[in-house]
Amino acid sequence: MPNAESRLKDLGVVLPKPAAPLANYVPYVITGDLLVISGQLPFGADGALAPGHIGKLGQDIFNEAGQEAARLCAINVLAQAKAALGSLSRIKRCVRLGGYVNAGPKFHAVAAVMNGASDFMVAALGEAKGRHARTTVGVAELPMDAAIEVEAMFEIEP
Repeated sequence: MPNAESRLKDLGVVLPKPAAPLANYVPYVITGDLLVISGQLPFGADGALAPGHIGKLGQDIFNEAGQEAARLCAINVLAQAKAALGSLSRIKRCVRLGGYVNAGPKFHAVAAVMNGASDFMVAALGEAKGRHARTTVGVAELPMDAAIEVEAMFEIEP
């Protein structure tokens, strides 16, 4: 049975250096058997936001770019998880993802955009560990005018 590290390799994904917090918070908290990851932006491997991942969905950018940005957020979530745990093998399952979509007026496809993160989490962790509860909301603004921000909660091994 493949583990998360081998699945990432098969997907051609190398986890980036985890992003430092942009304000007065920590990137993750471990409490009991839960790992909570603060919201992650769609930073690329170079640590920057690509122009196609900045702006409002339905106005400046559209679904495919939004899904790609959500996937990058999920990659950055796993980078933070690895920094917190030392190994992704300590993840028992993804409990929840929360997605915040920088949505223009009358943009109704927030759930479709967030599928970029959800689909990646299932691909990376497998069906049993990657399926999760989820909340997705459209918001008026996000830090750095990012298209999307994704937070996560994982059940972990001690």
